[in-house]
Amino acid sequence: MTPILILIIIAMVVVGFALYKRPVKKAALPADYKKILSEHVAFYRSLDDEGKIRFEEKIKELLGYIRITGVNTTVDDLDTLLVASSGVIPIFGFPEWRYYNLSDVLLYPHSFNEISFLTEGADRYVLGMVGEGAMQRTMILSKPALRTGFANVSGKENTGIHEFVHLLDKEDGAIDGLPEALLKRQFTIPWLQLIAKNIIAINAGNSDINIYGSKNEAEFFAVASEYFFAQPELFKQNHTELYNLMTQIFQQSPAH
Repeated sequence: MTPILILIIIAMVVVGFALYKRPVKKAALPADYKKILSEHVAFYRSLDDEGKIRFEEKIKELLGYIRITGVNTTVDDLDTLLVASSGVIPIFGFPEWRYYNLSDVLLYPHSFNEISFLTEGADRYVLGMVGEGAMQRTMILSKPALRTGFANVSGKENTGIHEFVHLLDKEDGAIDGLPEALLKRQFTIPWLQLIAKNIIAINAGNSDINIYGSKNEAEFFAVASEYFFAQPELFKQNHTELYNLMTQIFQQSPAH
């Protein structure tokens, strides 16, 4: 290894450490934020008083380092708090976690084209995505899909949580369904085996997990995570082995 390469590696480590330890400013929340969260976020309602305070503080942190912008639509207090809740729920078990791979969330008025990002014309079926290339550090969400995910208390889908789980998956450099930054090494093989087993069950029509989860390992992880957080008791009942392993990934057990 050349001296120049060694210096580059050292510099990267120092910069990374500085970013990780950098204090994050906290955003001010709307005056009625407690009411909004209580009415619209079931995860928040399920927490005790101490947990609710911690959730609120994590929302303030998240909104302190990301921008939420409406594209041909408005962004009100409800939208802001639902985006923030989507990000906080998956990392609630990690007190120090920051989404350093995200700076902007764009809210679209409805679904959009995956290639052109247009909200008009053909092939507008995408409800959310994590950007790559020129869109790096950017997330796009359909505003109606974001709201529906939190409004449907009996549903298993949540677009906001889905996309933030992709960001967690991406932390190790690849969105591949194997969140190496979260998953302890001894659980890697059991996790991959469970994914394969469940994808087979989905394709055979023997699972209540959204069929989109059978597309690949990355989508399975995101879809299963939606279900895990949206309907934890039902998920635990129907997919006990999967639920138990996902409590290791997220360091929390929402069914409790």
